[in-house]
Amino acid sequence: MDLAVGQDSRRAAPRTERLGLLRLLGPAFVASVAYVDPGNVAANVSAGAQFGFLLVWVLVGANAMAVVVQYLSAKLGIVTGRSLPEVLGQRLTRPARLAYWGQAELVAAATDLAEVIGGAIALNLLFDLPLVLGGVITGVVSLALLVLQHRRRQRHFEFVITGLLVVLTVGFTAGLFVTPPPWAQAAAGLVPRFDGPQSVLLAASMLGATVMPHVIYLHSSLARDRHGRSRTDLETAHLLRATRWDVVIALAIAGGVNIAMLLLAATNLAGRDGTDTISGAHTAIAAALGPTIAVLFAVGLLASGLASTSVGAYAGAEIMRGLLRTRIPLLVRRLVTLTPALLLLATDVPPTSMLVISQVVLSFGIPFALIPLVLATRDAGMMGARRNGALLHLSACAIAAVIVVLNITLLTLTIVG
Repeated sequence: MDLAVGQDSRRAAPRTERLGLLRLLGPAFVASVAYVDPGNVAANVSAGAQFGFLLVWVLVGANAMAVVVQYLSAKLGIVTGRSLPEVLGQRLTRPARLAYWGQAELVAAATDLAEVIGGAIALNLLFDLPLVLGGVITGVVSLALLVLQHRRRQRHFEFVITGLLVVLTVGFTAGLFVTPPPWAQAAAGLVPRFDGPQSVLLAASMLGATVMPHVIYLHSSLARDRHGRSRTDLETAHLLRATRWDVVIALAIAGGVNIAMLLLAATNLAGRDGTDTISGAHTAIAAALGPTIAVLFAVGLLASGLASTSVGAYAGAEIMRGLLRTRIPLLVRRLVTLTPALLLLATDVPPTSMLVISQVVLSFGIPFALIPLVLATRDAGMMGARRNGALLHLSACAIAAVIVVLNITLLTLTIVG
């Protein structure tokens, strides 16, 4: 009798539990690449070089926010079987959908700008290639990765992106093992404060580079596509537990890399000339830590650009599909988003300045993705018993409020300044 019960229990066990936790990890690692893109490099290196350890608290707070936000996005996809753009597309009228798609597309363009420019700078640092040629190569490689995702399924894409995440983690953290930061001063940076309008501008740029609007849209699609749409309540519960681990582990890595970049700049680049650009920071790193660390930094930047531009293009396609209810060929989509970045690379505008400003644009796009996500995941009609509890909902509302207030402050300082 007991044996029969045990066999029935094993047969009734959810398929997801039999798969094990490790096999369910992955979607958050793809999303986390967007949190360590070249825009992060520009914002974090600039912050560390200009203000030392002052803005460490911004990165810690932004990463904590990102954990909550990305979990909510993945939860929406798992519970409803729909992505956030699909939810918005079904609820909005056609004019509203077009307007919403327009701002989301602007955010996607700003994302692609940062990532292609970062890849181009990395190729210039490593091989002395012209920036425009480096941008073309970055775009072509990202297209190849997207074809892999399209033809060989998401799991293969996750493996490649996670591999690039490992490479960029090594590249951006290696310098800390050569010259560790003064930990007491670094810890003092956990106290929230600013030092003038420029520090607020950089803080908004860091926030825009950390809490990324396009992966708020994308993560719901990643989770849905990986785990499927039809499952039992027990399987859903297990998937949500696995997703929490997925998000926490992936964003702990991404957050650690971001903080490492700021600590590296604050320790080694403060007071040095030319550190307001990535190229100048690379030169200063070579002078302070040696050519090997400088090469690793450039390799990390290249891996960051290649991985993040692929994820950004993937997000743009999902946004278009959900809001416009249409698809366009990968090549056409890639050319449309790549062209503005290549045109800007051909101008005299400093690439690092374009990176920082692109992150500010991303910061303004966050509320348009975040507020609907918070409302949707609290909606009992959509989420049923899985809707957000009071504590999680209040936390999400507080995160949205902080981001909106920071953006209003930034706009005010920019206009007054």
